[in-house]
Amino acid sequence: MIIGLTGHEGAGKETVAQYLNDNGFSPITASDIVKYEFMRKGLKPKKSKKDIDVLRSEFGNGLLGERAFEIVEEKEEDYVIYPITHPEEVAPLRKHGHFFLVEIRAPAKARGRRIGKQAGVDDVVKQTVKFADCVVGNVGTEMQLRKKIDKLTSDLRKKAAKRHVYVRPTWDEYFMGIVDATSKRATCDRGRTAVVIVRDRMILTTGYVGSPIGQPHCDEVGHQMKKLIHEDGHESQHCVRTIHGEVNAIALAARKGIAIDGATLYCKLEPCYTCAKMLINAGIKRVVCRKRYHAAQDTRELFAKAGVVLECLTDELEVYKNQ
Repeated sequence: MIIGLTGHEGAGKETVAQYLNDNGFSPITASDIVKYEFMRKGLKPKKSKKDIDVLRSEFGNGLLGERAFEIVEEKEEDYVIYPITHPEEVAPLRKHGHFFLVEIRAPAKARGRRIGKQAGVDDVVKQTVKFADCVVGNVGTEMQLRKKIDKLTSDLRKKAAKRHVYVRPTWDEYFMGIVDATSKRATCDRGRTAVVIVRDRMILTTGYVGSPIGQPHCDEVGHQMKKLIHEDGHESQHCVRTIHGEVNAIALAARKGIAIDGATLYCKLEPCYTCAKMLINAGIKRVVCRKRYHAAQDTRELFAKAGVVLECLTDELEVYKNQ
């Protein structure tokens, strides 16, 4: 769920945002986006309110909303975006099916308004708050305000659940869906796994579990099992007839002359230690998997040392026979 905070200066948006952040909402501030845009242009922000005016004159008044939507579209989590001070910032965020604009309202006396100096800003904010889905009155104690926010988030979650809107999958979800489709080509039923290698949101190569070209597959002649005795004495069993999807994806890239340096790899479960070493040398910088692999402790440690980001979407462990 995405909550955008609007309202006049001094109404308490920062206090509400901090409380939401403490309760699991990742913050996206206008200053964060301004800093990012200036860095992209190779400039250093002056940390003044004029910075946003410079960006708006170049990219339009909806810039903050557009950039914030690009961020929230990427991941499925809760965000609080603030402050939203221009009507055109709202429209891009409405594209997210679970976005709600909340006005934080406090009495003018409590806000310490500087009438005259803030007149121009207030006029724009007045237009912005008209688009608010609900209003939270910041009167009373901070504890009373927190109780209002708790009730608000609960009510908004119920509204979000009732909204019959199509929510596009995130990029990670999209590429994991392609992993699922690719895995149907796998030929070892101990783990019909597959991988997709991506850079700049473009698929570079794919790979799935299968035997070397021209050789029989597990589905045809059965598994070729080997036992491995570990340092602590326990045994694990592995099928060595097929090649893991990671290796096949790297091999395909090599055959076709496709550079994968700096790319992201999507896979069904954490890579084994051998594949992890190959991925590091191939230049893979990020690995996204859906499930845990029972023998991946060495992989996790190696990736951490090599600076490869490993993200597992769930803590579910992949289970199969003779594990």
